[in-house]
Amino acid sequence: MREVDRLRKLGAKRVTLKTGAYPMRELAMAIRWSSDAKIDLLSIDGAPGGTGMSPWRMMSEWGIPSIYLHSMAYDLCLRLARKGAWVPDIAFAGGFSSEDHIFKALALGAPFCKAVCMGRALMIPGMVGKNIGRWLKGEDGGLPSTVSKYGTKKEEIFVCYNQLKEKYGKEADSFPLGAVGLYSAAEKLRVGLQQLMAGSRKFRTHLITRNDLAALTEDASKVTGIPYIMNAYREDALKIIDA
Repeated sequence: MREVDRLRKLGAKRVTLKTGAYPMRELAMAIRWSSDAKIDLLSIDGAPGGTGMSPWRMMSEWGIPSIYLHSMAYDLCLRLARKGAWVPDIAFAGGFSSEDHIFKALALGAPFCKAVCMGRALMIPGMVGKNIGRWLKGEDGGLPSTVSKYGTKKEEIFVCYNQLKEKYGKEADSFPLGAVGLYSAAEKLRVGLQQLMAGSRKFRTHLITRNDLAALTEDASKVTGIPYIMNAYREDALKIIDA
């Protein structure tokens, strides 16, 4: 609480907190104290294990996997909201890499989850783009066949390069190819998410709800509180049949 006050006195317009794969008690502390401090964003990062630097047992078995942690977070945020307390915007993180991950995370945490965080999923295309830049210069033996089959120029290899060229003109030629790779991956996520949202008839992210999900196993339903697929929309279905 003192640190939040200190940051705000320094002029910070937004105060955020990132948490790790906490058990429920510590997760409740993070949510409640973030509520009391009225911070703007709380990131909740699931983890099935430790980092690559961790001992093997920790890497394999420690931590709270994302689906469990984020289900806990939803339950705690809902309980807090029902008390009439401030609930900060929530961001989910922990192994997300594709547009369907984004959709499902926003839905699972709705209406509290407002963002999805990605780390390695966006670092990888950035690193690949950087390597392509080096290979195009003839370093490390030049382009590998896995890349050269798409082309031998950056305009041919990067699917979004011409978009950047149209928008920024000659300036695009000076962009680091790592940045172009990251931009291309982000565009893929954007378009994919738009397609999923259009299919579910939700044309703004804040309209995505838990009703857009169904659990394929009873175990998943028990953990998340999302209806099992055999029960999803059952009442609506029976009304149609019985009408």
